[in-house]
Amino acid sequence: MDRLTTLMERFQLSVHPAPLSHANLVALGAPSAPDRLVFFPRGKVDIKAEHAVLLSVRVDWGAGHNPLVAALPKCVEFDLVENFETRDLLQVMLAESTGRRCGAQSVVNRLGEVLMVRLLRNQIEQGATEPGLLAGLANPRLSRAIVAVHDHPGRLWSNADLAGEAGLSLSRFAELFAAEVGETPMGYLRRWRLTLAHQDLAKGDRVEAVARRYAYASPEGFTRAFRKAYGVAPVSLRTFG
Repeated sequence: MDRLTTLMERFQLSVHPAPLSHANLVALGAPSAPDRLVFFPRGKVDIKAEHAVLLSVRVDWGAGHNPLVAALPKCVEFDLVENFETRDLLQVMLAESTGRRCGAQSVVNRLGEVLMVRLLRNQIEQGATEPGLLAGLANPRLSRAIVAVHDHPGRLWSNADLAGEAGLSLSRFAELFAAEVGETPMGYLRRWRLTLAHQDLAKGDRVEAVARRYAYASPEGFTRAFRKAYGVAPVSLRTFG
């Protein structure tokens, strides 16, 4: 079961070198031995001046609500001292960003995506102290149901179906989901569908097609749900060539 791939693929991730004043991810330590990554998912870097900054980049996720980024703490730290593979990856990024060779930006972007996967994987493995998607993905049973929702948002899910995915009784599943994720399973499913619908409409997909894709009984029902969530009619997001 892959807890990250669908989330990564649905949001356009870009990683590019940036001055410290505009960066939200930095690598700290000695040039020969980076020891820490610090990521500020929803803001700019905020670290003390005495830290030696080896690399500063801007991580962007494209437009729209990203539930995983929203679930991250204000500041994410990734210890590299014992994580040799990630440290080696970072040193290649450092060499590319300072070498100014042709194609360096593309290399930094691609390696930056790998770096972010490793950082997010580490966060999931650590779990979370606050309710949210991160805590849900860290739970071995709940994560099965959440991944099923992410991978198949158009399926006509019921609470019983999702409880079956998690291998839990219906009552235990509902109780655990609310405690760990902070909302009901159906509430999370609705938000995920509307997040994807927002993306699809912005690409120019028709309202009727998007409504069917995400299991709404009618375009009118979808329009009401969309307007309630975003404050605008779905047709207003469509882009026309």
